[in-house]
Amino acid sequence: MRQEGIGQATLPSNDTEPTPAGPTQAEPPQARPTQTEPTQAEPTQAEPTQAEPTQAEPTAAEPAQAAPAKKRDAFFDNAKYLAILLVAVGHAWEPLREGSRTVTAFYTLVYAFHMPAFIVISGHFSRGFDGSPRRVKRLITGVAVPYVVFEVAYTLVTRWTDDAPDRDISLLDPLYLTWFLAALFVWRLTAPVWRLVRRPLPLALAVAMLATLSPAIGKDLDLQRVLQFLPYFVLGLLLKPEHFRLVRRRAVRVAAVPVFAAALAVAYWAAPRGVYPWFFHNDSAVQLGAPAWSGPVMTLATFGCSLVLVACFLAWVPGRPTWFTALGAATLYGYLLHGFVKQAAGPAHWYDHPWIHQPFGALAVTLVAALTVTLLCTSPVRRVFRCVVEPRAEWAFRRGGEGGRAAA
Repeated sequence: MRQEGIGQATLPSNDTEPTPAGPTQAEPPQARPTQTEPTQAEPTQAEPTQAEPTQAEPTAAEPAQAAPAKKRDAFFDNAKYLAILLVAVGHAWEPLREGSRTVTAFYTLVYAFHMPAFIVISGHFSRGFDGSPRRVKRLITGVAVPYVVFEVAYTLVTRWTDDAPDRDISLLDPLYLTWFLAALFVWRLTAPVWRLVRRPLPLALAVAMLATLSPAIGKDLDLQRVLQFLPYFVLGLLLKPEHFRLVRRRAVRVAAVPVFAAALAVAYWAAPRGVYPWFFHNDSAVQLGAPAWSGPVMTLATFGCSLVLVACFLAWVPGRPTWFTALGAATLYGYLLHGFVKQAAGPAHWYDHPWIHQPFGALAVTLVAALTVTLLCTSPVRRVFRCVVEPRAEWAFRRGGEGGRAAA
């Protein structure tokens, strides 16, 4: 089975469109690169992207000219940066889980909410997707093109890191972190449907519950994950700005502290019981070695648990501009690129040193992962990789529509 990443992107984009809307899970391992689950995605504002300039309406008195870019919401950029930080750290912790109940507990806690948070934000910023040519072009350039580029790139790299020289390039079987881009592409295409039907969230939950009963669902586009994470995207579509303001109240911030403490205690208790794979959402109940009936039950249980933790996480996200706010506009870069560093860790034997598996070693790994993904979101990196992460690709489209930068 190909791997994933939470991370796991496209990570959320902060540009709002008329009715707005691309890591780390990035997520877990297998024969193929290990997952660390997303984070476009950077993961679009569940995808990481830049604000798109809007055009001022020309008037008779003055010629048409570009209006200033819409002001980005610092809260969402901050949330994306902090979420992608957790995606990268979660991936870095994967080799440390064995033999460490504490690391496994923190890993379980992080995986319970970091990708759901990304996906909820991605759904919120996908509210304006209506299938118009302009938005379809942005979907192609901001999600589909990076998916193809990085699917090929990760396949070539993991032939070396996984010692699998014959690994095939398959655009239908997302590898490692790229699952999030494939999922975001599907979710956005279905956004008009969820705005049309009655009771979209219960319907999306029913779809996710049925997916856990279906071990026969193939690997194409990582459909298990697409379907099981779908309710978070649909919830994001339904949320309005005032809903996010509710969780940012002081009372919620205060309540979030004991909630996180209790969640960590439960995660510590559950660590030796192998509960965390349920938060990857990439297998049916039977494939996880559980009775089929437990799939729908765990779908509802993990959804409720993740939503509470997402609310607590958002409650502590700063609403004002900070030193890392600008980095939140480029989380897709951090999401897609940090996986190469993680893949290089195996052949480089970074985790072979005994001290790495001690408490101070785990702390060092955490700091290095955080620093790495932060650097990958900076302007110099964006300038170098913009051609593949946020391509304009104007040559590929007919004139008359508006190409777009990444939806991340």
